[in-house]
Amino acid sequence: MTSWQMVRLVAGSFILASLAMGIPASPVFLSEWWLSFTAFVGLNLLQSAITRWCLMETIMRKVGFGAGN
Repeated sequence: MTSWQMVRLVAGSFILASLAMGIPASPVFLSEWWLSFTAFVGLNLLQSAITRWCLMETIMRKVGFGAGN
């Protein structure tokens, strides 16, 4: 698995988990403040698309994941 694939896997997991914890109808609801974490992940995805730089991808490469195509 490449670093960019791992970034998308982590981001998608964070978004789904924070939605599950932030939506009142969810069985694992904790607080609506978890939706702010969802927004944070979304903003980071937008930032990385615009600037072509992503801290999580840099970390994944240092951990040992390849750069990919």
